[in-house]
Amino acid sequence: MVQRTLTVKLDPGLQARPAAQFVQEAVKFSSNIFIEKNQKQVNAKSIMGLMSLAIAQYETIELIAEGTDEEEALEHLGNIIEQMH
Repeated sequence: MVQRTLTVKLDPGLQARPAAQFVQEAVKFSSNIFIEKNQKQVNAKSIMGLMSLAIAQYETIELIAEGTDEEEALEHLGNIIEQMH
């Protein structure tokens, strides 16, 4: 298992369209991928789970990956979150 702390820079946060784009990328990996905010963890491959976190701009989240391609998933998805603006 690997994890990374990230700050969401996108305005207004990881909502609707950006969340859908993120999920589309997450499902490409075989690893289990989770996002955690305020001790609530959801499956990052679930649009409903991701939306339930209501991640706003400048909030800090944990990106967690566990599986055969966990390092690649964490690097790719972490970069997406940090570069979305």
